[in-house]
Amino acid sequence: MFEWSEEQLMVRDAIRRFIEAEVVPNIDALEHGDLPPYDLIRKLYATFGMDQVARDRFKKQVERKAAGGGTEAPADRTGQQGDGGAAAMTLIPIIELCHYCPGIVTAMGVSVGLAGGTIMKQGTPAQMERWGLDLLTCEKVGAWAITEPDSGSDALGGMKSTARRDGDEYILNGNKTFITNGPYADTIVFYAKLDDGSDTPVRDRQVLTFVLEKGMPGLDQSKPFRKMGLHSSPTGELFLSDVRVGKEHLLGETEDERGGSGRDSAKGNFVTERAGLAAMSLGLIEECLKLSVQYAKDRILWGKPIGDRQLIQLKLAKMEVARLNVQNLVFRHIELSAAGKSLTLAEASAMKLYSAQAASEVAMEAVQLFGGNGYMAEFRVEQLARDAKVFQIYAGTDEIQITHIAKDLLNR
Repeated sequence: MFEWSEEQLMVRDAIRRFIEAEVVPNIDALEHGDLPPYDLIRKLYATFGMDQVARDRFKKQVERKAAGGGTEAPADRTGQQGDGGAAAMTLIPIIELCHYCPGIVTAMGVSVGLAGGTIMKQGTPAQMERWGLDLLTCEKVGAWAITEPDSGSDALGGMKSTARRDGDEYILNGNKTFITNGPYADTIVFYAKLDDGSDTPVRDRQVLTFVLEKGMPGLDQSKPFRKMGLHSSPTGELFLSDVRVGKEHLLGETEDERGGSGRDSAKGNFVTERAGLAAMSLGLIEECLKLSVQYAKDRILWGKPIGDRQLIQLKLAKMEVARLNVQNLVFRHIELSAAGKSLTLAEASAMKLYSAQAASEVAMEAVQLFGGNGYMAEFRVEQLARDAKVFQIYAGTDEIQITHIAKDLLNR
């Protein structure tokens, strides 16, 4: 795949019209935390029939799971004709939304992709029916709770949250932080170490995955954090104190590793999340470049547009190189998905590492190109620069991506 198809361009243009009508007028409210993004996400899904597509796909996934198969659909063979199929249609809204509000994509991706996706991959048909559909259609808000105050990048090994058996139930305790959608989540996918009273070191204990619901006794959801950027994506903490759940809240309803390891589930989600970051980076880079080119034409200094100056031309050229490189990574991901293939963790890490660094560098260069105006909120590159920085932090820091790539190379 080397360019968008005609059909994909039509979808892209329709998404752009929606964003200009529904998102752009609300940017200030989203940026100041006055407007949670969830109604806008629901309207996007309803406008483009994404909710109905989710319902149709959900039905097929449940049927496959009930029949003893996996929940993944067969490969989209349209990829053989150079069309990215479903993967492209998923990524186009992500790219376009990131021209203005990357935080909306983060909120949507965590709710649908991480929370909903984990339940659909690891849950029983009954659990999929109970919690999965409402997340996939955005009728409810989901959170994916793995990060803790003392674990950070050591999310699995350093995890301290516990699940202790008590008869046919479990008692959950722990504290999760930096949880996207945490303050507003209706459904929470919660990771905890099994406390079975054995001498197994805490780092090596089995990780279990539970589904929690807002309002459960002992579950507290904090108010949204104040952050450097990504203000349109509410982030908070979760506090669990003796939260009692039945076995039906344990994903897969079994502790057997074959029923769905919490560690494997988390690592699989890391691949999905990191690949999605490339599409987010592409949207942000495209917008920074567009704004910078227009400013270079319009801004007059010493009687000439600043775009006539070679140093400004160098900045623009580097931005375009970054855009092309990230776009090619996104296109490769679409082609792989269409062919029924998946990225390895190392490949997803490489994709995320380069894209996140490129987005941050392009955004900061855009601020520099705009000069004093770039530091002012009304010119928008200031917001995009703040939003871009977190791309190098969440879904695994740059440093973690490097270790995953290097380990893969050294173990070949």
